[in-house]
Amino acid sequence: MKKKLIAYINAENEIRGSVINRAEKYDHEGADQLFLYNYSKDEATRDSFLALAKKIIHSIDIPVVLGLYVSKFEDIKKALYTGAVRVVVKETILDNQFAIKEATDRFGADRIFVEVDSHGDFSNVKDIQKLKDMGVYGILLKHVVISDTLIENMKKSEMSIIIRDALIRNDLAELMSLDQVLGVATNHFEHKVIMKAKYALKDKGIDVETYESMLSFSDFKLNSDGMIPVIAQDYRTGEVLMMAYMNEEAFDKTIKTGRMTYWSRSREELWCKGDTSGHYQFVKSLTIDCDNDTLLARVHQVGAACHTGNRSCFFTTIMKKEINDRNPFNVFEEVYNIIKSRKERPKEGSYTNYLFDKGLDKILKKCGEEATEMVIAAKNPDAEELKYEISDFLYHMMVLMVECGLDWDDVVKELSNRR
Repeated sequence: MKKKLIAYINAENEIRGSVINRAEKYDHEGADQLFLYNYSKDEATRDSFLALAKKIIHSIDIPVVLGLYVSKFEDIKKALYTGAVRVVVKETILDNQFAIKEATDRFGADRIFVEVDSHGDFSNVKDIQKLKDMGVYGILLKHVVISDTLIENMKKSEMSIIIRDALIRNDLAELMSLDQVLGVATNHFEHKVIMKAKYALKDKGIDVETYESMLSFSDFKLNSDGMIPVIAQDYRTGEVLMMAYMNEEAFDKTIKTGRMTYWSRSREELWCKGDTSGHYQFVKSLTIDCDNDTLLARVHQVGAACHTGNRSCFFTTIMKKEINDRNPFNVFEEVYNIIKSRKERPKEGSYTNYLFDKGLDKILKKCGEEATEMVIAAKNPDAEELKYEISDFLYHMMVLMVECGLDWDDVVKELSNRR
């Protein structure tokens, strides 16, 4: 299993926008996971933190681990329902051991970690047995001092371990190389290049996630200038953003940094997209066509791809035939956005606004009715009737989603976690 380089953010007393921006930066820059925590016992603060966590989880791709105060099982349930992959509970404020046991029984043992102070050498390892009895999967260990005693006590614990460390006194490679350590959580790389550190770890024989190409540049069929054209596409929507060229140096730098880097033919120089504008393209995947002469880059685009300020360089229509777009993602998104616009800007006589005006109970009643009609239609031999009932149900379900503050990204992300 590859070792994880985990970024952490202490969200206590932090400005909401600042936390979101840092989380997105860690996501783009190559962190494997994000550990976000706020151990406040105040219920209103905790609810606000969970709302913030949900927004962050919605906007980034790397898994998010949440650390929070737990007084009851519902606190863990709410945390996991934000989309977090794991919850960390602080040992010193663990008030309800039954909540932990209930959570491990309900969601699985690997979803719960406990934050433990090592006191340097983890001499309190004897206290770990009670955590194991509760079904806790692993430990977030802090304040470690590398020694033979620490290593021996870690083995005695027989627990999976993540070390939390600011990397002021300890060496990242030394921490990562410890057998039971799944990864290191740190804030050390807030203003540093994460991918550079990961390649340094790899050079030391530590198995970490880096960008790797299955083909070398010499395998490509190049044009007369020794370059390969690259089409950049939004990784979520499939929108074509731009086309540019790479030489070998640009390709190697793209793989090394995770940022799309091209060769500017007009300036005759290497060009990392975004260095001037801030509109970086972060690589999600690179694929090549059947002739090995064109690359398709699926990217996260920050801001506009085009120098004109347009999202895509392909904004000038020169011929158009009216078509009925049947891409399921586009259709669901368009209908959802229309429903959402009705809530934000009511339209007189709109059935959608009638539902919003009547409130949640009416919307739920309609969802129940449409679900029942869908079941009845499925028992009939005519599939035509069923498709109408499914469409009615999906429409009312989207009204419910808008009313409850969910969108398709929330649903798709949860489904993707279940694959």
